[in-house]
Parts: sequence; C-alpha cells; structure tokens
Amino acid sequence: MRTEILPYEPSAVARAAALIEAGRLVAFPTETVYGLGARADQSSAVAGIFRAKGRAATNPLIVHVESVVEARALAKSFPPDAERLAAAFWPGPLTLVVHRRNDAVADEVAAYGPTVAIRVPAAPVARALLAACRLPIAAPSANRSTTISPTTAAHVVKTLGGRIDLVLDGGPCRHGIESTIVDVTRGPAVLLRPGAISLDALRRHVDLVDPGAVTVTEGERAPSPGTSARHYAPAASLSIVPPDAVAAEVLRLRGEGVRAGAIELSPGSGLEPPAVVLPPSPDGFAAALYAALHRLEDAGCSAIVVAAPPDESAWAAVRDRLRRAAVPAEADA
Repeated sequence: MRTEILPYEPSAVARAAALIEAGRLVAFPTETVYGLGARADQSSAVAGIFRAKGRAATNPLIVHVESVVEARALAKSFPPDAERLAAAFWPGPLTLVVHRRNDAVADEVAAYGPTVAIRVPAAPVARALLAACRLPIAAPSANRSTTISPTTAAHVVKTLGGRIDLVLDGGPCRHGIESTIVDVTRGPAVLLRPGAISLDALRRHVDLVDPGAVTVTEGERAPSPGTSARHYAPAASLSIVPPDAVAAEVLRLRGEGVRAGAIELSPGSGLEPPAVVLPPSPDGFAAALYAALHRLEDAGCSAIVVAAPPDESAWAAVRDRLRRAAVPAEADA
C-alpha cells in the first residue's frame, strides 16, 4: 500500500472524508497528537486500526465527534458531570468515558465493554474532516502501538507508512501530548489519564478522584487508552534522573561506548549533541517532548537520559508519559 501525504486544504479534506466513508484509514492532526482515523460505526474499518497499529483488542479507542450533541447520541447516559466538563472544555483536549449505546459504535471500538471514550476536538483539520464525512471517527494516536506518539506528519509515516491510505498534513500539533481522560460513569468523576487539561482545571468544574497511575495487565480490558504499562516509548532505553545528574549520566554511558542522548530542562551542561533542551514550563515541555524523543531516536541513540520534571500537579501528564516510556519493552510483552 502506498501512503499518500496531502497538505491540509479543502480538496485534501474531501479526499480524506471519502476514504473514511469507504472504511479506509486516514491519519490527521488534532490539537494533541496525530490520530489514526476510521469510521467508528463499522467493525471492518475499526479492525483496520488495530491491524495497522498492532494494537491489543483489549485497548479501546477514542471516538471523535463534531459536537456535544453527537457525543450524547453515542451515550446511553450523559450525566451532569459530563455536561459540565463538556461545556467547559469542548471542543478541546478532553476525553469523557460514558456508558455507550450498543448500536452507536462498533463493539471493537469499546474493546467489547460497556463504555465508550468520546471527545470533541478543537483542531481545524480534525473539525473539517468530521464536518465533511458526518461520521463518528475512532482515532487512537497514529503510530505503532507503544512507540512514540506522532506530532507531525513525518512522525506518522515513520511507523505507519505503507500501512494506511492517507496522512492529512496540518503541521505540528499544538499541545503535543494526548487528551486528558475522565470517567464520568459513576460519581465522583475519575481521572484515568492525565493530559493536556490539568487536574486543577478539571476540579474547578467537578469533584474528581485521581487514583494515580492507572495501569492494566496484559489481557485485561483497559478502562481507557493510555493505561498500558509501557507506552509512548522510543526504541532506545529511557531513564529519568535528577536535572543536575543528566550530564554525568550521559557522559558515563558515552564513556562505555553507548550512543546516549539527553533531554534537559535548562541549557548550560555543555553536553555535545545529540542533546535537546526543552522549555521549563509544563505546557512547553509537553508540546515539544515527543518531537524531541523522535529526534533523538532518529539520531541513532540507544539510550536517552531525561531530566526529571518537577513533582507538581501541572507536570502530571509529562511525568506519566515519561514513566511509561521508561518501562523496559519486556515488561509489557
């Protein structure tokens, strides 16, 4: 299969919508990361996502819709917490897990469970595609499972080139980290995955339980995407060390003949490339993290040393992604 890459424009959106309607696979940018889309109401189309990604059937997908009205149509119930959060954060990088209508989406989308994860994206390309095809679109991140999430079209092609039909190129994603996922099927609401919307922002609107890192074991149905032990991971081994220890650890590894790269929070260590300095703010770091991991992976690093982010609630999503990326591959085999 040849994967087309088309820059975002009306004719490209029309082409992408036609492919989605025909049950094919299209990658497109959201405000978080690039998603791999298929029509959510067709089992054969959804199965294509799982094949292309090498994704476990126990790991449900997020369904993207154009409005809260369409979200309600997929749900058996849309409780008050869902209404409050939708009013505050949709369109945007928030995913809500609700009880699903059994006839609204393919069973594979929900990993054959009673709930479905839904969001209304804000990115212009995603909204244009949803408007053009008038279908709910199931779309996990557009990469092979457990690998680094894509924030550019080139990142998508890196692992899915030849496996999918089309990539809509809308440039880099704004947030660069996945959506926050909240379960509103029971009270109070429960945080399943930290993401682009902070815990503090959510708590301004609803009572919310944060159970910590939600992690499922192999073969267990996941309550939402992003709960595998190993996720968002480069091919290189990744270690997290205190910021003032990054340079010493990288030099130690290089002294042993390892091609080691670094992600730092501030310049000044004097490390030779490959090394990347990311913004010291949680939003800036998150937006640049996956691109930095791709860059170091593409530079041939077999080890990546990352400065540990601050232990503050605003950094929860970054800590979650780094912690899962640091899990050895065999731990989630």
